[in-house]
Amino acid sequence: MNGLALYEPSAPASWRVALPHSAAAVPVARALVRTALAELEHGSDTDTAELLTAELVANAVEHTSGGAPIELVVELQPTGCKVEVHDPDPAPPGDLTRPAAGMPDPWQEHGRGLLLIRALSSACGHRPTESGKAVWFRLAAVPRQRGPRPA
Repeated sequence: MNGLALYEPSAPASWRVALPHSAAAVPVARALVRTALAELEHGSDTDTAELLTAELVANAVEHTSGGAPIELVVELQPTGCKVEVHDPDPAPPGDLTRPAAGMPDPWQEHGRGLLLIRALSSACGHRPTESGKAVWFRLAAVPRQRGPRPA
């Protein structure tokens, strides 16, 4: 060996928490994502992560039956973050990957959550789980600003 150290990115950190099947889950999920992202050296956009997490959790509460809890999983990696919301309903959440067919009317009160997730995340989708499904999005890391911004 010539004395050079190999750089290995740190292992991902993750949080997993069960949330109540109620509207109270939304602020709890936002706070968890905010706290998790604050621990990154190069964090993803916290405001966007909170908004998209709130949309996923609100959809899970609204569109699934109230018995089982919802699970939030936040995974932090050197390249950004991945947020998943697990719920007991195996039915897909609409089509996160194709923006054309079945597009919600942007002027309607409901139906814009998946549109926001598609537009603001670097990737998104859903997958089946043993107990239902997981709906997820990824956000890329952005460098933190250092020092005061020029005027």
